[in-house]
Amino acid sequence: MNRPIRNIAIACLVLFMALLINANYVQFVQADSLNAKNGNKRVINEEFSRDRGPILVDGKSIAVSVKSKDEYKFQRRYPEPKLYAPITGYFSYIYGRGSMENTENGVLSGSDNRLFVNRVVDLVSNKQPKGGSVELTIDPLAQKTAASGLEALGTDTKGAVAAIDPQTGAVLAMVTQPSYDPNRLASHNFTEVQKAWEDLTTDKDRPMRNRAAQEVLPPGSTFKLVTAAAALENLGLNPSDKVKGGTRLTFPGTSFTLPNEGGGNCGGNSITFERALNVSCNVSFGDLAGKIGQEKLAEQAAKFGFGTTPLSDLPSSASRFAPADTALERTELALSGIGQFEVAASPLQMAMVAGAVANDGNVMKPYVVKSVRSPNLSVLEQAKPERISQAMTPSNAAKLRQMLISTVERGTATSARIAGVEVGGKTGTAQSTPDRPPYAWFVAFAPANDPKVAVAVLVESTDVGRDEISGGRLAGPIARSVIEAVLGR
Repeated sequence: MNRPIRNIAIACLVLFMALLINANYVQFVQADSLNAKNGNKRVINEEFSRDRGPILVDGKSIAVSVKSKDEYKFQRRYPEPKLYAPITGYFSYIYGRGSMENTENGVLSGSDNRLFVNRVVDLVSNKQPKGGSVELTIDPLAQKTAASGLEALGTDTKGAVAAIDPQTGAVLAMVTQPSYDPNRLASHNFTEVQKAWEDLTTDKDRPMRNRAAQEVLPPGSTFKLVTAAAALENLGLNPSDKVKGGTRLTFPGTSFTLPNEGGGNCGGNSITFERALNVSCNVSFGDLAGKIGQEKLAEQAAKFGFGTTPLSDLPSSASRFAPADTALERTELALSGIGQFEVAASPLQMAMVAGAVANDGNVMKPYVVKSVRSPNLSVLEQAKPERISQAMTPSNAAKLRQMLISTVERGTATSARIAGVEVGGKTGTAQSTPDRPPYAWFVAFAPANDPKVAVAVLVESTDVGRDEISGGRLAGPIARSVIEAVLGR
């Protein structure tokens, strides 16, 4: 063979090998990432022709595929759409997937690697692959109770509820108001789907946003749990120790003063630490924040989970204490100590704070997926509780727990009282901007001696007049009802 022919043969061989390698790389290395892309029409066409697996709550389907009389063979249905939309998300031919439909798509669509044997069996028997199922941790009664509580505040209410099991981190309720109907996006009438998407994505109330996990707003006085924990841990305070009271906290060199809500004096110029929490004394906690210092207070917030995204199975936002690398002025630190200035938290984060206090200082990682099963119901994955940090010592957690119990018994959180049950709780009313009403918050846990639920309620806005907005009045009764639902009372 002469040299030119040999060179051409070698070049062709190299090109052939490159083509072979690329084909294998695409089919085996990139296959999962390419298939997972929203908007991959080949994959969407194939998935729409499958019996997509259900999403379950207490054994009941909250997302299920039913047979359709069109080319796609199956139609995704959501029997209780608005109640569970922030968790299930949507499954749309045009717009892909959201929330649980997206994070658990591999199992639901039947394309997960753990279902390889099932796919081979289906291939041999000439059947379309069938999806597995995803069971959630949600307590259906707690979920419905939380939704009803927000709805009762009026049609224009915006807010959220998050409830967890303090001992495991299992999410028991996750409700957003307003919500949306994912059936509109799952329709096979694509003109209607496009109209629905436009309506939802341009709505100023952002109904597709999971406010319980993604919305971070000033937590107001509920953040005093974090400041109180830092005072117990770093200043060695006890509930009976005296702290600063009075009507206003002043700062040398500035005319700014920090008043108490309503202008009261909290019971005197010197009050007990426990009373300061009972009456939610801004002066006391603003002063304590200065004594603790920015570094230690930021560290305490981080121990409770601030600065991290809490969920791995649903989209969530990190709560924050202060902007990174920012030195707070004395006035800013005082405001931060009462949950104002740049402090912002999600309802889920504040439920985690309350849950950690109830659980001897242990912060558990929240999770929504209880188990994942194959089409033949064999267990592919079972949730295991995971502790992510020790926010405070068990002895200090017990002290703070008792302070929160007394806040429910004789302080600002009496709206959470339940006969025969020790409840710990804290109100919060966070100022926002002069042109909008404050945010109403409430966090609580119960029973105090064996915690089964920790809950955070946020009322972002409502029909109620500005002067009537407070955490105890609006959010407290909702928190109490959710606790009663979980405890079966």
